[in-house]
Amino acid sequence: MQASTESLVKPELRRYIHSNIFPLYAKNDAGHRLDHIEYVIRRSLAFMEQFEDLDANMVYAAAAYHDVAHHIDKNRHEELSAQLFFEDEAMKDFFTDAQRRTIKEAIEDHRASLEQAPRSDYGKIISSADRSTDLDAFFRRTYAYTIKHFPEYTMELGRERCYQHMQDKYGEGGYAKSYVVDTEYMRFCQEIQALLSDRQAFERKYQAIVAAESKG
Repeated sequence: MQASTESLVKPELRRYIHSNIFPLYAKNDAGHRLDHIEYVIRRSLAFMEQFEDLDANMVYAAAAYHDVAHHIDKNRHEELSAQLFFEDEAMKDFFTDAQRRTIKEAIEDHRASLEQAPRSDYGKIISSADRSTDLDAFFRRTYAYTIKHFPEYTMELGRERCYQHMQDKYGEGGYAKSYVVDTEYMRFCQEIQALLSDRQAFERKYQAIVAAESKG
């Protein structure tokens, strides 16, 4: 269980990350702030039990740093986040150079659009834990991204962009992959497939999310 796995993480490592890394997530957009990081940490520690001989401290660190540079450059955030981790001198107190390189690679490999499989089990865990399992959150994040980067879009264009993004990421042959047994993600994908096959249901869902977000 996750609680027993999390107890394997050194208290000093948790304290350092809580004090020095978690505050940096306030700079990110709403979809990549601390609640998302805590979600990925929780799932990463749970998935760790599906593998053998992994270090909970390494899993925790990779999950904790994986999106820290998202506000700097969304398109290169995995590379920049990995660099920030590797250049953090404090991490040398917790990990060997070899362990730090493995964590760096896991952070680099977490992105859903990565064409090749992650290079290590640590990368597979972080990548899988980073997959969304909340349908409403998917719609909210896509809508927020659209109005920020495509403010000229009409409701219809925004809705079509959301549908196409859903198809590209989670449809048949989509680029989002999981490398673990994940019942949360399986349920989420079933919900996605139902909406992709029923445009009217998709449109109703999209309009309901937009209406709720507009009021907020």
